[in-house]
Amino acid sequence: MAAVVRTRLSRSVMGRLRLVSQGLAGPAFESVPGAVRGMTAMQAQDLQAALWAVGQRVPGSRAADVRASLDRGEIVRSWPMRGTLHLLAPEDLKWVLDITSARLIKGLAGRHRELGISAADVDAAADAALQRVAGGAAASRAELFQAFEQAGQSTAGQRGIHLLGTLCQRGLLVLGPLAGNQQLVVAFDDWIKDSRRLGREEGIAEWLLRYLYSHGPATERDFAWWSGVPLTEVRAALADVRDRLAELEFDGKTYWLSPQTAALLDGAVPGQRTVLALPGFDEFLLGYTDRSIALHAQHADKIVPGGNGVFKKTLVAGGAVVGTWAAPGNGRSGAIAPEPFDDVNGLRPAARKSFELQAAKYRRFLGLDRT
Repeated sequence: MAAVVRTRLSRSVMGRLRLVSQGLAGPAFESVPGAVRGMTAMQAQDLQAALWAVGQRVPGSRAADVRASLDRGEIVRSWPMRGTLHLLAPEDLKWVLDITSARLIKGLAGRHRELGISAADVDAAADAALQRVAGGAAASRAELFQAFEQAGQSTAGQRGIHLLGTLCQRGLLVLGPLAGNQQLVVAFDDWIKDSRRLGREEGIAEWLLRYLYSHGPATERDFAWWSGVPLTEVRAALADVRDRLAELEFDGKTYWLSPQTAALLDGAVPGQRTVLALPGFDEFLLGYTDRSIALHAQHADKIVPGGNGVFKKTLVAGGAVVGTWAAPGNGRSGAIAPEPFDDVNGLRPAARKSFELQAAKYRRFLGLDRT
């Protein structure tokens, strides 16, 4: 039976427990591959934001380190869930796709009809793509789209990216090494030599456990949304793994997390004075269907203006999102500045100093400061 932790909780404490689970407070991850593997999956449609998301969790790392891990195939980037790019450990991608791909592809059927993409079109694109990247070759997106066109498959509008995404979801292609700020496309089996094989029930149970260890405190509904796994299957998996989890009751909901993280409630939970400059799309905010622990609803429009799906960089203090921050020229020109929600009082002096340290860390990560 799961251990039940009965401690007076607050949103700040819950947010700080999440910081610990995600390697953002307390012990951090020791390497780039270790961070991605430990996080289970990290949203990565914005490549530069994804690099910094990893960098924030690996002390002393640089953007060049994360890029090198992508180039060596130590971490991979693909469309495993929610139709969105994520970073994963390479050995995990295949079994995750085995769980998610059928539902993902079915969910896109309507859009594919609008784009005139049939099953035969996908097969034709697959043949063309695999010929283009045969023998370990890599292709740019433009080169791959050219191969599609030569096979009679238009790439106009969003048709090309939908064909590419579908072939990645089928486990035929994957994004490989970088060429500047673009990732080349490679054959899945050429790039990923060692894939784990898990049955569906076993895979969902492991995925859920790893998510709750890396994102907890979180609810079963958080995981169902995050992974795209039906809630009925999530609940069955939770019954299998709950004896390895701690349980918290907060604000009328049941949350789950690792016993190691829950044990921090017996003393001081780290992160009370931690100030972080997190990238847009970071898992600390995006990793949950209910984001109210870290972000008050009144400020949601300041993070995703107009609900357009584009998340701004977040300023986090004490486990809560307290503002955004700006880095003109991606930090290469102009001052890196905080933009707190409280535009009257701003940041207190100690928090301002902590943000300045974060700005310096960001510039070092980009290789702009050598100190």
